[in-house]
Order: sequence, then structure tokens, then C-alpha cells
Amino acid sequence: MIENPYYTQKNHGPYEIYNLGDFKLEDGGIIPDCKLAYVTFGELNETKDNAILILTWYGGTNKIMETYIGSENALNPDKYFIIIINQIGNGLSSSPHNTPAPMNMGNFPKVRIADDVRAQHKLLTEKFAIEELALVAGASMGAQQTYEWAVRFPDMVKRAAPIAGTAKNTPHNCLYTDTLMEAITSDPNWNNGNYRSSAEVVNGLNRHAKIWGLMGCSTEFYKQEAWRLFGVDSLEQFISDFLQAIYKVRDPNALLCMGWKWQHSDVSRNTNGNLKAAFERVKAKVYVMPIDEDMFFPPKDCEEEQKMIPNSELRVIRSICGHYALFGAEGRNYMHQINNHLNELLSSQV
Repeated sequence: MIENPYYTQKNHGPYEIYNLGDFKLEDGGIIPDCKLAYVTFGELNETKDNAILILTWYGGTNKIMETYIGSENALNPDKYFIIIINQIGNGLSSSPHNTPAPMNMGNFPKVRIADDVRAQHKLLTEKFAIEELALVAGASMGAQQTYEWAVRFPDMVKRAAPIAGTAKNTPHNCLYTDTLMEAITSDPNWNNGNYRSSAEVVNGLNRHAKIWGLMGCSTEFYKQEAWRLFGVDSLEQFISDFLQAIYKVRDPNALLCMGWKWQHSDVSRNTNGNLKAAFERVKAKVYVMPIDEDMFFPPKDCEEEQKMIPNSELRVIRSICGHYALFGAEGRNYMHQINNHLNELLSSQV
């Protein structure tokens, strides 16, 4: 195992750990002594029907998702029991760098979005005896998990809000994810994933971050110099102080683990490759919420899927920041839209 000072209670806590035991994966292999890191807000009521599940995105942890929670927001802990579960491979839950040999580092098994959801289901039902979720929501990779929840456990999910993500990854997005992963593995110090610290492969991580800047933000974002919304004074500073700062502290094998499952996300695996049949299993009220300037998951891709989902609506979020609107750089404009849609969804009858 490798100690990484980024993945600590100091930076991301307080969070708790749930031990799943030896966890079998859909593509074969086992994560020994598999652990999920999670946080909760609010109280579970007696009928246990006020639970909301929030899911994490690529590289993100519960800490960034906590910014969506508050008494002034739709995700109100005074009304709901809100649980954020960190996906496998994100650095806090079982990941390549914190798993004992021989399953650690470059030998960590392939994990799918479906594995995340099965593990999360196990936590919710075993730890809290929750059988109903008032809402499942997540952005980006969190949206991929949200779709999987709605398809895999349709009787449990009453409402779903996938934000800036798709249920089945597109060929274009797969190609993009390839370039992200190759940026890391092409670092001269990569050595098949055997390194002593993230600092050894910082050149690969910095290239990884610049590719995010290429697709994470639209041409209009750069023409309007919207990077100033992130508190920087130049494009160069946006790259170094925001994008590269995000990724150079993270564990490269963790990023590759998440990248592979992002790339292979596909809810139609539940229905022998038939995407329409997968969506027909959904019983939840669904708000599909793409971001208009998002180049990863453009509204057109999201809308094509939304039209196949019963009892669903397309709710487009407007933001010049594209995919990076998720970080809240636009402040009240972005959160106002998110809160309006989630408040309406939560008040809907199901």
C-alpha cells in the first residue's frame, strides 16, 4: 500500500467506513475486505422513507458533494436523511493505493458502475435497513450510478436526478476517456503502476488535467474568459491553480480505476444490451439534468436517453462553465437551478 496524504480524514472527513467483507465483482475477481467510505446528514425517520442517496463523481469525494447540502437547499438535512457514499476506487473507499498486496496498485481488479451500486445497496440495507429511497442523485459519474440504481433497483428508487451524465457511454466519450488514461500511463515514471508517490508521475497527471480543460469547458467558456469565475487572473493560472491542482494530488491508479468504469458504463448490461428495455424497468420519477455547455455529456446525448425513460423530464441547466459548473463556480446561478429542479422533483407524487 502507498500512503497518500490527500486521502485523509483531515481533508475529507469526518467520514465513516463500512466493511463489506470480500466483495465479488461482476467481471470476476474479489476486493478483499472491501470498504465504503460514507457520510450522513439529518435523521432517518421511523418509516424510513425520507432517505436520499448522493453519489460521487470522477476523482471527487463526499466533501465536494457536501456543498450541495444545507437547510437552504433542496437537499435539506432538516427534512431528509442524506447519505453520500464514495464510489469504489475514489481514494477513500477501497482503491488501488489503500488495498493490501497482491490486489493493490496496478493489480487492482476492474470495477464496474454496477459493482458500485451493488456495494452501495448492501451498505444501505445492512447498515440502515433502508428499503426505499426518496431520491437518488449524482453528477457525472454520479449520474452513471444514479441510472444504474434506477434500472437495477426500480422498486427501491422513487425519484432519480442524473446530472451531467449518461446511462450508456458514447463512442466519443470512450475515445476521450482513453486519452485521459493514456496521459497518465505515458509518464516515463509510470512503470506499470508501480511508483512510490503521485509526485513521481506528476507530468502525466498534469497532462491529464490539461485534457480535462480541453473537453470540460467549451470554446465559449474560453472566448468569454469565464475561467475568471474560478478566482484566477489568467488562462495559465486556471490550468495550473485549478485543473492541475485538482489532479496532481490524487492517486493515478485510482483515477485509472474510475476512468475504466466511467468508460464502460452501460445500464443495458442489465437487459442483454437493449437500452430501451433497461429504461422500461425504471419506475422512478426522473429528471434528466444535462448542462447546456457540457462537452462531455452534451444535452443532445442526454435527451436521446431521456425520451426512452418513462415518467421522465428533461431539465437543462444553463452554465457557461459546462461540466465544471458542478464545482459551483457560478455560485447562486447554478445552485438556484439545481435547487429549483430538485425541490420540484422531491415534491412530486410517486
